[in-house]
Amino acid sequence: MAACVPSDALGRRVVCGTEYATVRYVGSVPPTAGIWLGVEWDDPQRGKHDGTYEGTQYFRCRHPRGGSFIRPNKANFGVDFLTAVKDRYGLNDQQDVQHGTETTLVFGKKTVEFVGMDSIAEQQRQDQLNQLVDISVRECAVSRAGQKEEISRTCANIRNINLSKNLLSSWETVTAIASQVQNLETLNISENKMTFPSTSTYVSSVFSKLRILALNQTEITWTEVLLCAPGWPALEELYLTSNNITVLERPDNVLQTLKSLDLSDNRLLDGNQLHLIAHLPRLEQLILRNTGLTSIHFPDAGFGCKTKMFPSLKRLAINDNKISEWSSINELDKLPSLRSLQCHNNPFSDTEKNPETLRQLIIAKISQLEVLNKKGAELDYRKIFGNDWLAAGGNWNPEKNKPSEEFLAAHPRYPALCLKYGAPEEGELKGRQPLTLKNQLLTLTIKCPEKPEQKPVEKKLPESMTIQRVKGLLYRLLNIPGSELKLSYKSSKLEGREVELDNDLKPLQFYSIENGDCVLVRW
Repeated sequence: MAACVPSDALGRRVVCGTEYATVRYVGSVPPTAGIWLGVEWDDPQRGKHDGTYEGTQYFRCRHPRGGSFIRPNKANFGVDFLTAVKDRYGLNDQQDVQHGTETTLVFGKKTVEFVGMDSIAEQQRQDQLNQLVDISVRECAVSRAGQKEEISRTCANIRNINLSKNLLSSWETVTAIASQVQNLETLNISENKMTFPSTSTYVSSVFSKLRILALNQTEITWTEVLLCAPGWPALEELYLTSNNITVLERPDNVLQTLKSLDLSDNRLLDGNQLHLIAHLPRLEQLILRNTGLTSIHFPDAGFGCKTKMFPSLKRLAINDNKISEWSSINELDKLPSLRSLQCHNNPFSDTEKNPETLRQLIIAKISQLEVLNKKGAELDYRKIFGNDWLAAGGNWNPEKNKPSEEFLAAHPRYPALCLKYGAPEEGELKGRQPLTLKNQLLTLTIKCPEKPEQKPVEKKLPESMTIQRVKGLLYRLLNIPGSELKLSYKSSKLEGREVELDNDLKPLQFYSIENGDCVLVRW
């Protein structure tokens, strides 16, 4: 590594061994002789001070011990894009035939001379580079684009580029590389600590075909995203995890083609921030893991109505947040297109220790979720809260059915479930246990439809018993190998249909089996 310092070294990214840093100072540090680089390490544990040496502040660090002084020959300022591509794919000059040498081959006793061997090797390299469509130069110390038009002349067919964890210092460098890739569709520049434009940039055709962009761990802010976004007219997927995003702004006239947005591991201030991105017309997937969310609310729609926010949202991930109230889950029923939800590791789930009951409660509260056995969950929900409904003013007589506002706020879908399935019957509510149904016994009739001569057997089984354990019991009862058994059940509420018990690891309660239901055994 040459000890010369690039003229634009200040602000550049460097790597020293395996440690990454940003150059914050170039110059002398008396009383020592020579040039020093003052660097701010990505890992502050690697540093020694905050940029101050013997009382003089040479540069500043965000961490009090995040800085060091190093000699230029210890810092790798990186390589251009094409050099990295050739090194990664074994297409540089050193890995081929050396120019001007080894131009003869020996076959037995006969020597054959090859004229222009170096030009042939160069042509082969050129052909191989032109065939590359997907390029990954992750951790290859890429810091600059290289000579103008060299990339487009050499790698004409690139569509997808992974440039993550390199030495890119600015968005301008990324633009310089992308401007030479005419059909760029996917770009990953995550784990590059870069500077981004602070004012609106000129909109060109550089990213006109870009569909997927990953900017994770780049220290970009939402304001900077919106300043760059006019240059992404066809973008469908945007990944922005682990950045400096704390507040959102309305994306007016930008990101209108976006279908998927990942804001995980950013510190959003509150759920109202979501209202600012709620009118992206095509957004189908929103990932908000570990964003500090405490609540979700759509104030434009009342109970039982649909919000105009997030009109196309089908998949939502809000796991690992701080949502403590079930009212936020109730709010999600207002989303008109929601089909899939991830919400584990939130405080509201601590109110229900039984995971299957928790799952059923969530399914029942959000009408559009496409989850197995949704009907059974809705029926269970309707019964579980039936006594609360009665106590709050609910009644089987429609004229007297006036549940309180407090009940409707906690269970906004309850009236719709009663319309769908009918109000819970009095017999269903007698002796109904609260939500902590840990080991309730079910009285089931077991039949073998293919052996009518075998009399039905009545058994009491805990509803927490897994299908696998039920099969083991029936194996001993009927003397049949459990692995060969196929189970299903019939219920008077299923109008003659059978429900297959097809997952050995699930408990009976997963399938909403009730007292008096009939389990059918086949083999």
